[in-house]
Amino acid sequence: MRWKVGRRSDNVVDVRGSGGGGRRGGGLGGGGLGLGGIAIVVVISLILGKNPLEMLGLVDQMQGGGGGAVQQQEGHAPPAGDETAEFVGVILGETEDAWGPIFQASGRNYQQPKLVLFSGGVDTACGGASSASGPFYCPGDQQVYIDLSFFEEMKARLGGGGDFAYAYVIAHEVGHHVQTLLGVSAKVNEARQRGQDVQGDGGLLVRQELQADCYAGVWANVAQAKHQWLEDGDVEEAMNTASAIGDDRLQKQSQGRVVPDAFSHGTSVQRVRWFRAGFESGDPNRCDTFAAKSL
Repeated sequence: MRWKVGRRSDNVVDVRGSGGGGRRGGGLGGGGLGLGGIAIVVVISLILGKNPLEMLGLVDQMQGGGGGAVQQQEGHAPPAGDETAEFVGVILGETEDAWGPIFQASGRNYQQPKLVLFSGGVDTACGGASSASGPFYCPGDQQVYIDLSFFEEMKARLGGGGDFAYAYVIAHEVGHHVQTLLGVSAKVNEARQRGQDVQGDGGLLVRQELQADCYAGVWANVAQAKHQWLEDGDVEEAMNTASAIGDDRLQKQSQGRVVPDAFSHGTSVQRVRWFRAGFESGDPNRCDTFAAKSL
């Protein structure tokens, strides 16, 4: 992938080496849940196969935290010569250039998210997170978070990695930002707060994640049409990664069996299918996973 031809975003914030890792101030780490309560929520979420950050964020909302007051670490622009950080900045810049015109065409304004580089742990409006969380998006502060060591983890365990595979991961998280701006994330949270079971194969969480995969494909289509920057094997890299992080495969690896009722992101086949739907069409209207009868 000839990524250096892309435009680098100014919205990358580097907080690596600044401490952090736990939420301070109000909300989950303060007047909301205590440390014991946080631990219980995390354990339950892992048992159910859910994202601990999503569970903590939901509890915070139900307690009226709404994100609360978070003392963020001091951030700065990534240092010159950090090629991986430059790569992240270029991919983020190209998502801005893709989604801006798409939103404008429908009479909306695309609010660009920040992307925070951290190491070890980080404070967010959704609670404290560690590198073990992997890349994630926090709707509370509308920021994407990533520990760059995750790319090494992808090489070792998740389909082999590669530039376009890494770009897919970033674009997927930006896809969640798009969902926040369009009100999709709020509707899923509302359903969950009403007590609706949003987990499992075909559930709202799976549909939300598959839509973010499709949105990542839409971005890839737009960026490729603009730059013609993909090389032989790049698409296969992304497909291998999408397949490697399917719920069915991850469950099989971790517990030796597949539990569809605990799905939260979709199967390997579904993740590949919806990324391709976005990539081949370049049309976000083809990403309505919530209306799809078959995923």
